[in-house]
Amino acid sequence: MKNLPSYEQFVQNINWIPMIGAEYHLGIDGISLPLILLTAIITPLAYLGTWPHHKIEQEKFFVANTLFLQTGVYGTFLALNAFLFYVYWEVVLIPMFFLIGIWGGQNRLYATVKFFLYTLVGSLLMLVALIWLALKTQGHYGFATLAFKNLANLPTLFDHSSIWNAFTCEQGLLFFAFTLAFVIKVPMVPFHTWLPDAHVQAPTIGSVFLAAILLKMGTYGLMRISLPFFHEASAFFAPLFMTLGIIGVLYGALCAMAQTDFKKLVAYSSVSHMGYILVGLFSFDPIAQAGSLYQMINHGISAGGLFLIVGFLYERLHTRNLNDFGGLAKIVPLMGISFLIMTLSSVALPGTNGFIGEFTILLGTFQTSPVVAFFCGLGVILGAVYALKAYQLVMLGPVTKEDNKKIIDLNTKEIVTMIGLILLVFAIGFFPQTFFKSSNATLENYSLQFKKSR
Repeated sequence: MKNLPSYEQFVQNINWIPMIGAEYHLGIDGISLPLILLTAIITPLAYLGTWPHHKIEQEKFFVANTLFLQTGVYGTFLALNAFLFYVYWEVVLIPMFFLIGIWGGQNRLYATVKFFLYTLVGSLLMLVALIWLALKTQGHYGFATLAFKNLANLPTLFDHSSIWNAFTCEQGLLFFAFTLAFVIKVPMVPFHTWLPDAHVQAPTIGSVFLAAILLKMGTYGLMRISLPFFHEASAFFAPLFMTLGIIGVLYGALCAMAQTDFKKLVAYSSVSHMGYILVGLFSFDPIAQAGSLYQMINHGISAGGLFLIVGFLYERLHTRNLNDFGGLAKIVPLMGISFLIMTLSSVALPGTNGFIGEFTILLGTFQTSPVVAFFCGLGVILGAVYALKAYQLVMLGPVTKEDNKKIIDLNTKEIVTMIGLILLVFAIGFFPQTFFKSSNATLENYSLQFKKSR
């Protein structure tokens, strides 16, 4: 069977730390390209939608942290070396720690410590796995084995008969060390509890970055490292992670339905939507895995837009309680239209970007396991319930509070921000292949390599 090239472009490889063989190895392919573009688009729109920052104390340090965060994200998606991937993965933790801890809400200290501890535990597991890998393969490639091109040969170094002792064999332990680091970032149930607290306490721009970009680092890590380099372990544990993905879809949706805090509702919806991506990746169906990559982008757009809407409303009314709104569509029609489109994208209405991701995940998963696809389909129904209910409580019905009659509609910068996101919603929804054809070759090679290993 023909081995397709990886199509890595704009490669830069510098001998970084000769003592341990670490390389500063960057490049881009069809898997990282959509996520890099997402970061490049969301960042200026998030800045524009939350500008000006003159009301924020230590404004220069605030902006420096957001730029530092963007740098870490770019590095994570561009790294072609596992050690460099780990370095940039850790870099992202620092500015996010400050964004929540300094400019967050009243309980920011609790949320910051919780976010830091969860992420740190996962990072330490990844570091141990990296050291283990480097030592194990020293006789083959030296520490340069941490380059992704060399890790592709990793399955040949494991004892395949021992995978049935998956919880104690070397491949199983390495798989879990990497995968736990990634699923904590996703976050997967039961490691999700840090996310609602972090979202509620973070400033608006922090929530946008967190939902639209940072969560995708976890699913990207699964797609880049856990699945391709630990084939047998990932296949062995696939039923477990698909089950946890289903639980995430349903549990996140049910929790979102129970919320009265608008921001926490959107946070739990992210838990639900990331569950679809987890299911798609571990289904090992090429269509579902491609859908998972698309859904990373689509969720980033819709979740980023929803958190911006929450921020707009909070700036005007200083509340996130859904029961404090009502009838706002009559007063702020532009905000109502923007909110409606982002809601429809979130519930995967045909013609929007959200439909492309969820449909392809369900289609591919159905070919692997109709039962799993059925339960994920229930999540689509529950998602429509909580999303449309939130829209009803905020925008429809009578205006019950006098303060709500005085709020102003979107200003120019907010209109430009939402137009940018709305254009993406419909452009990807109606012309998905135009946006994702550059990923086809890499995804085909990705699926082919996994099939050959099996």
